Amino acid sequence: MKFSAVAFCLMATGAQAFSPRPLVSTPASAGTITTKSGLILPKDAEKTIVDGSSMSMVAGGAERAYGQEYYEGVAIGPPPDLPSLLLHNRIVYIGMPLVPAVTELVIAELLYLNYESTTDPITMYINSSGTTTADGQAVGFETEAFAIADVMKYVRPPVHTVALGQAFGAAAMLLSQGKRGHRFSLPNATIRLNQPKSQARGQAADIAIKAREVAHNRRTTCELIATACGKPIESVIEDCSRVKYLQPNEAVEYGLIDEVIENTKALAVEPSFMSQLTN
Repeated sequence: MKFSAVAFCLMATGAQAFSPRPLVSTPASAGTITTKSGLILPKDAEKTIVDGSSMSMVAGGAERAYGQEYYEGVAIGPPPDLPSLLLHNRIVYIGMPLVPAVTELVIAELLYLNYESTTDPITMYINSSGTTTADGQAVGFETEAFAIADVMKYVRPPVHTVALGQAFGAAAMLLSQGKRGHRFSLPNATIRLNQPKSQARGQAADIAIKAREVAHNRRTTCELIATACGKPIESVIEDCSRVKYLQPNEAVEYGLIDEVIENTKALAVEPSFMSQLTN
């Protein structure tokens, strides 16, 4: 009975029903366009197509993806992609302790902004506990801060620094390395001077070698601060021998910063996206 049913189906539909058929591409409708790669897009995406066949290109040779958002020619991710907007407006933000990953990112941003423009200033906002955590536990080496300080002087654009929240230890040193006359602090920031902590472990000889390195790093930090503040090195070394807290007005008197600000009017350049927000 089952065999008869199958035979009846074959007779009714014909052998061609079971023969392979060539694949036929679905034609694009009147409201769509088809790229060379076969991608079907709405016709309103035609502005992203060049010669009706290939995707338009962006910086670096990459294809401009359909649906990707761009701000002044820069691709941004799903909102809020704040790091891209800040970097596009020449703003570098340090909001973590100075561990190697943070140092790598900050230096990369400074070098990128240097080759993008050699004249427009860079604004560096600092809210960091330096090479230690807020409770004083060492998490990084002073060489992380030295690398950033060296690159701040290496790049041609002037680097303006702004302290907010906290600038402790090595972060306070970076704050002082901004261009003279353009080192700022927000009213309620706290700045702290202190000497670096040793992370030495192991045999006594190794600890002694590390202690000499820590002493050298402490003197280097104090020399950088003394040069930026116009103070004698011995005075800075004495201040850093113990923890020394400075309120913004005290930091101005110390020479660590130049001015306490409450809004962006004192900054040399206002980010371009601020005008977009006010329109």
